[in-house]
Amino acid sequence: MASFDSVSDNLPLDPSSYPKLSTEQAGHLRHFHNLSAAIDGDWPHMGAQEPAQEFLDAYRYQLATMAYAAALTHYHRLPAMRGLFKQLFCRLIHKMLRREVWGYWYLTSQSGIRVDPDLKELRKPWADPVVRENIMYSGHLLLMTSLYAMLFDDDEFEQAGSLSFHWNPLFWGMGDETFVYDNRSLQDAIIAEMERNDWVGVCCEPNLVFVACNQFPIIAIRLNDVRNGTNVLDGVLGKYKAALEKKNMISRNDLYKDWVSVKQGYTATAKSVGFTAWAAAFMNTWNSEFVRSGFNNHALGFITDFDGEVELQHPMVASAYRAIVAQRQDAPNPQQTLQKAREYYRANKDSIKFPYKEPTLGYVVKWLSELGKTVELHGLLESIDKNLQPTWENGGLYYPRNDQQTDLEGRWMHMDPFTGNAAIGYARLNVENGQKKIWDSPWTKEDLASRPWVDGIDYSQGVNCLRGVWDGTASAMIITLEEWAAKGMKVAFDVKNLPEDRWVVYERHGLVLSRRLVEGVSVHVEADIGPGEEVDFVIVKEASSCRSGL
Repeated sequence: MASFDSVSDNLPLDPSSYPKLSTEQAGHLRHFHNLSAAIDGDWPHMGAQEPAQEFLDAYRYQLATMAYAAALTHYHRLPAMRGLFKQLFCRLIHKMLRREVWGYWYLTSQSGIRVDPDLKELRKPWADPVVRENIMYSGHLLLMTSLYAMLFDDDEFEQAGSLSFHWNPLFWGMGDETFVYDNRSLQDAIIAEMERNDWVGVCCEPNLVFVACNQFPIIAIRLNDVRNGTNVLDGVLGKYKAALEKKNMISRNDLYKDWVSVKQGYTATAKSVGFTAWAAAFMNTWNSEFVRSGFNNHALGFITDFDGEVELQHPMVASAYRAIVAQRQDAPNPQQTLQKAREYYRANKDSIKFPYKEPTLGYVVKWLSELGKTVELHGLLESIDKNLQPTWENGGLYYPRNDQQTDLEGRWMHMDPFTGNAAIGYARLNVENGQKKIWDSPWTKEDLASRPWVDGIDYSQGVNCLRGVWDGTASAMIITLEEWAAKGMKVAFDVKNLPEDRWVVYERHGLVLSRRLVEGVSVHVEADIGPGEEVDFVIVKEASSCRSGL
């Protein structure tokens, strides 16, 4: 062990000068862990409105959004915490491969007259959930595994057979089947489907192509190109953009079309901002100027801000509001226009017959977070926290399901599991242009090989990580851990891939500061953290420790 003679007794830098996760942000991440760590077959708080996992709040959408939120957090906020987020990602991908998540496809593959009105008989079903159509599952799985490879430089899901779907119903069928893929063969299957549909996208349900669901595989193709040194994206994206324009699927002036039917060529006019918001939140990666230029037209009537009270309006309220404005019949002020729109809704809401409610709130907060609309986002989050029962469980923060659409006055009340478990957390953890910055500058193998990182911290240990960043200028690793369960615990972790040197390890418990000197390229840290305590760790090159302290 080296001498302490040249080592300062003072902490050489102030951890508080580095951004820290808020209590709510840490709570969302822990909730993701709690759900992903549940025993297989148990899906706490994740039950959806539609019983067969076909609708928009199904398991797949919740799991994918948790993974995207974790990716944003790791990339933008806690880039040194590779071990922490890799474990979380592994659990989410494992859940995504469960038959409960994709098994709906066997029945859905037969199609039906709701999605194909010209259908005369059902199609022969198939169980393979990614070989044809079904981008609402395959696109998310592709992006989840592509993010995994980019963030951790791990080729686990690029290996043959790494994405295997086991179709094994207990009491029916002609025997078990397994459908074997990996990240690249999954991408190939998706691109083949895009080509089959003249590049307007891959079907979600049979016969219907949605703009939103096709953004995820496009982002994945970009990440895979950077990782492989290829250029598959240019050919795909050029044809895709041309097909969208030909079908008039997206517009700056009005809401994006909900979907296009492949056989009939019919495009569905949107009645809600939901699919536009969802698509735009991810289309901002490759089409940012277009997305941003349409925001005000898209948000009109759906997002209102009167006297500092930001609200999301029910689609029927918003449609009436937009119609009044378009016909120049608006009242003397916008608040009166909103009142008239709500009166229309109260008089006509019984005409709504579709039994399931789109997770519009979740789509909108994701959209606002990506575009950096902080006034609208913070206003909505404040309203959500005030009215929609934020709930803490085992250190995790979520919002319980509420199927009521509005209150008697027409104010928003709906909370679905997609929004309450995943999308609000995504919005809180994102940064402006969060997805776009990953698109523009994905981490490469060389990036990761050159950076120190932390291993050994896992959410199952009972600590939250509030800071985790390597400051190359200061040659320092800054980590802040919080014990959340008020029980106290011992932690042990390693800071790896440091430059060969002498390192001073500072550990601060409140006002108590300890230090030790270590030589090499890796530092092992063990510490006791008291009940509810927050502890700072700074691992800094010895020469840097001679600067003036706090």
